[in-house]
Amino acid sequence: MLGLIQKVSMASVEVAGTVVGKIDMGLLLLLGIEKQDTSRNVERLLNKVVSYRVFPDERGHMNLSLLDVKGALLIVSQFTLVADTGKGLRPSFSSGAPPAKARQLYDEFVAASGTLCPTSSGEFGADMNVHLVNSGPVTFILQG
Repeated sequence: MLGLIQKVSMASVEVAGTVVGKIDMGLLLLLGIEKQDTSRNVERLLNKVVSYRVFPDERGHMNLSLLDVKGALLIVSQFTLVADTGKGLRPSFSSGAPPAKARQLYDEFVAASGTLCPTSSGEFGADMNVHLVNSGPVTFILQG
């Protein structure tokens, strides 16, 4: 399971011109789910996402987590994160989880995150437009 997090001052996601998820200050998480992923990966990555210290403390150092700053989380499914781009000029998605399994783990991730922090999400499998103001910019890839 891979997550690309971006520290944002605001982010939203639209499906067919309708905003389906929106946050102010917090993290945008693009979530990629692989074949071998399980609920254990959900737990590990979620813990890392909400605990990763990317927000500034009083001295301006990245020392506070999403939980520390009481920020929000916007989760967007992103199967292209798990693409194999090592050969040729076209990505391979063979390491991605099948849609039914990916949806189940995505839904599990969204539900679990809602117990920890304010959470919003995109629509699994939909063609989405993501809007964000990346604060910093700060972007990290996390594995769970």
